[in-house]
Amino acid sequence: MQEAVRLRSTAQIAGRPIHPMLVPVPIACFVGALLTDIAYVVSAEIMWADFSAWLLLVGVIFGVLAAVAGLTDFLGNRLVRAQTPAWPHLIGNGLALILAIVNALIHTRDAWTSVWPTGLILSVITVLILPITGWLGWAMVYRHGVGVAP
Repeated sequence: MQEAVRLRSTAQIAGRPIHPMLVPVPIACFVGALLTDIAYVVSAEIMWADFSAWLLLVGVIFGVLAAVAGLTDFLGNRLVRAQTPAWPHLIGNGLALILAIVNALIHTRDAWTSVWPTGLILSVITVLILPITGWLGWAMVYRHGVGVAP
């Protein structure tokens, strides 16, 4: 249990780590954007392209907040940085967030050109990265005890 204390989260509210509280929102938004992109490609109904744009915007906002909290944890404790999954988790999530930002900018164009093909491809790649970084984050918490209260 001593190691769990040393691997506590730096960014926290009332002793609770902030990063895992925030990450479900961008994950849900990015997956939702993929689904609404697919719905738009299939139906050509402008509503789906609009939904994608909004989902990406909310996902990026919460993704940046989660990234700040995660980076605070990462930089705030050298023992966290020493964990095997820490660097791939950081790099993968950073890549997913950058792709989502680019995708959000692309979704500001006219509906058809915002989704097909570039927007859809970026949505697919972003969503494919998430299970990998999620698994690495899971390993950080459940195998290495990062952010776990004693």
